[in-house]
Amino acid sequence: MIQNAMQTDSRYPGALTSESDNHAFPENFHPVTWKSPRPADRYNLVVLSGGYGGSLTALEAVRAGAKVAVVERNLPGGVCLNSGCIPSKVLLRTARLYAEMKNGGNYGATMPRAVDIDFAAAMKHMRRVRARISRRRSASELRLNGIDVFFGEGRFTGPDAVTVNGATLRFRRALIATGAHPFIPQIPGPSEAGYLTNETVFELTERPRSFLVIGGGPLGCELAQAFCRLGSRVSIVQDEPLFLSQEERDAAQILSDSLARDGIDIHLNTQITWVRTKGVRKQVELVNDDSRSIFGVDTILVGAGRAPNVQGMNLKAAGVKYDDLNGIRINDFLQTSNPAIYGAGDVCLEHKFAHIEGASAHFVTQNALFFGRQRLSELTVPWCTYTDPEIAHVGMYVKEAREKNIAGKTITVPMHEVDRAIIDGEDEGFVKIHVKEGTDRILGATVVASHAGEMISDISLAIAAGIGLRRLARASHPYPTQAAAIKLAATTCCRANRSRSLAWCSRKWMKWQTL
Repeated sequence: MIQNAMQTDSRYPGALTSESDNHAFPENFHPVTWKSPRPADRYNLVVLSGGYGGSLTALEAVRAGAKVAVVERNLPGGVCLNSGCIPSKVLLRTARLYAEMKNGGNYGATMPRAVDIDFAAAMKHMRRVRARISRRRSASELRLNGIDVFFGEGRFTGPDAVTVNGATLRFRRALIATGAHPFIPQIPGPSEAGYLTNETVFELTERPRSFLVIGGGPLGCELAQAFCRLGSRVSIVQDEPLFLSQEERDAAQILSDSLARDGIDIHLNTQITWVRTKGVRKQVELVNDDSRSIFGVDTILVGAGRAPNVQGMNLKAAGVKYDDLNGIRINDFLQTSNPAIYGAGDVCLEHKFAHIEGASAHFVTQNALFFGRQRLSELTVPWCTYTDPEIAHVGMYVKEAREKNIAGKTITVPMHEVDRAIIDGEDEGFVKIHVKEGTDRILGATVVASHAGEMISDISLAIAAGIGLRRLARASHPYPTQAAAIKLAATTCCRANRSRSLAWCSRKWMKWQTL
């Protein structure tokens, strides 16, 4: 279930305050005076959790004329709004601004010798933005759209019924979109010493002097860079050779170099064997090969991944198969082992991203209510890690293509060859596009750039629409933009694919024209 983003650990001082923004946030989502409606005789769709995917499915279904109910344990909006995408990206934007201020001399600007960082103001701004966006995803907004909203623990009592606070909701179809929670590694000591996760870190009001991040995935890398740029002394521990283990090695290396330049203390190929409390600080033992070291830190953030929320719903009564590691088992049409119940989002998908949750939610609406046959396997899945520079990917990696015996080649354009990247002082990174050998069919792409998340969308659209690089090469781009790197890659591919005979004919034609 969606965890309470407003809860704080009593062992950690300086967390939630009584700021008006913090009061507005839950009030927008779940008014104190909220009263559950009288249940309908039967619903076309009952959605467990009003998170991002669940609310999108509910809204799409009710607009199509369905009778819909949403059961939410705590606050609608899900991890994305409460403790994920929204607050982290606001914080990253402020952190990048401070980094740009410090590096103003690189842009010909005269900057003060020292830039004072107001951490409390940055966090207050983040909560203000989050509260503003929450108004559009609130329980009241769902109710205004004709959706019955029930707050409480939803539990299945059979294959077609859910109970919440004593009320029984019967359904023809149901969706489980309960998301995921932070995965806590089996390390002795963190529970006693105290730690933060994404569910609590955004409620800080005082800047940690020293900050240890456990995990080198997207969340760990983003928050490590953000807190470093906001003035904390940051260390990050990753048990693998590089960050972002799924990404291409050169992309991960660029990120590693960037984090090191920011001043982050990096420990790769390193395990944490224990965590202890000594006075007001925490002690952590690190092991790298045969080397052991102990250092002190004020705050620990666990960012080692997420585990699906499958407990507490009595899934066995509904005939829904699941396991604690992978979540709810679904087929390619997002059906669970009970054909009347579907799954979407982090509770069942490998890629735990809000936009994938939204796309899978749309598939559920079509398949559950309108006899659709939308397949999850047909979905083009881009993603982005919003560090500086950003790392975005879509489609296959070279390794995946080889495993499937697909011969391919790679076109790479360094960002230092792109005029706008040079202008912006953001020329670190590359655009790398993989195509099938002898064709212009795009297999996949990786973009490392300051705005990679925006740039990858062009390639994602091309893959989804079956557009090859030749057509991308013919498309015009405004000048100058960093996305011109994609056109440069497309043009390079077209030149390389010209046959020798065509090139020979072209030369002969041009020579004849001069006679």
